[in-house]
Formats: sequence, structure tokens, C-alpha cells
Amino acid sequence: MIQETKTITQPKEWIIVKRKPVYEFVKRAFDFVLSALASIVLLIPLLIIALIIMWKDPGNPFYEHTRVGKRGRDIRILKFRTMRKNADKLETMLTKEQLDEYKREYKLDDDPRLIGYRKPGDGKTCFGAKLRRLSIDELPQIVWNICIKGDMSIVGPRPVLREELERHYTPEQQQALLSVKPGLTGYWQAYARNDAKYEGGERVRMKLYIAHISPLLDIRIIFRTVKAVFLHSGAK
Repeated sequence: MIQETKTITQPKEWIIVKRKPVYEFVKRAFDFVLSALASIVLLIPLLIIALIIMWKDPGNPFYEHTRVGKRGRDIRILKFRTMRKNADKLETMLTKEQLDEYKREYKLDDDPRLIGYRKPGDGKTCFGAKLRRLSIDELPQIVWNICIKGDMSIVGPRPVLREELERHYTPEQQQALLSVKPGLTGYWQAYARNDAKYEGGERVRMKLYIAHISPLLDIRIIFRTVKAVFLHSGAK
């Protein structure tokens, strides 16, 4: 199931935003220890969720998606599948208006591809939507991407699609964004989620918080993320 990653051609000098070697070492150690403990605690719940997904929509309960990681390297992030099979066939499953919305924000407020979707409006209440709203679909990344592979961190800018990166970020912003590992949660995820969009530039600005990274900010983002998930802040 897991595919080999590939690396794109790198510029001769890669821009690192305020590189802090000690901070990066401590952060990786923190990521590994915390994700290893979380993997043990979450093992049974993850298995139960996987079985429920298979019961509601038969097939592989996991979904791999290619995103851009640190230094422009392709990474495969592992998620619980929240959409029905063949959901990647956008032109056949979405209306023109929905397709235009997806191309702008790479998200849909009312996604008909979600597991359990039956009628307009279910995109906020169906089974797949609940997994997303509570960020349960992201939990496999703790085990695979953070603990085992180490190509993600607990805190960092959420990994983006290559098309998304090239469309919404300038070359300088791309180098800044890709100077750190992507994270399970970040400033945008914790403080805005779907409330901040690319239109207007707010989402880009919040993702580039990495210019101010510090251990204290990481801790604030973790606690803020927990609060946002339980209060459904910015979730749709």
C-alpha cells in the first residue's frame, strides 16, 4: 500500500526560516516520544474506527494522499477514508458550482462524496463529516507519518497539494513553507480551520506563522487545537 517517495530538483541554496538546530532536535524527540505513546493508547480505537468505516462503505478504511513535505519532497500522508470509493473522480461526482468551489479552496462546505451523504446539507452531519469535524480522519498520521516515518511533526503547517502550493504561494513563500516539516496541526488549523480561506490571503498568512516558531508557540497551538476540536471552532 505504501509507495516510495520522490524528491524534486532542489535549488542550490534552500531558504530556512530562522533555523534552530537545538529546537529541531528537541522537537523531533518530543514528536517521537509523544506519538509513540499515543500510538499505543489509540491502537484499539483506531481499529474500531477502521471497522466502522468498512461496515458503512466496504473497502480499504485508509486513504493515502500525496502532499508536499519538507524541502519539496513528496510525502504520502495516511488518513481514515471519509469519502466513498471513486471520490477522486471530481467531474462525475460534483456539480459545476461545487467543482469551482473545490478548485478555489480545495475543500467543500457540503461535500456529496462523504460517507453517509444522502441529501444536500448532509455534508455537515453525515458520518464522514463527523470524522472530519473531530479531526479523527487525521489520527493515522500520528502512527505512520510522525512516529514511524518522521516526515511530519505534531505541530507545523498542514501539508499542501503541489498544485495548491504553486497556485497560492510565491516562490519565496514556498521556500519558507517547505523549510520545516508539515504538521498534524498548525496555526491555521488551531485558530481558524475553515474560517480562513485562500481568497483574501488569510490562509497563506496563517500558514507562514513558521517565521515565529518556538517551543512556547508549539505548546499554545497544541492546546488551542484541542479546544478548537471540542468546540468545533471553524469546523464545517
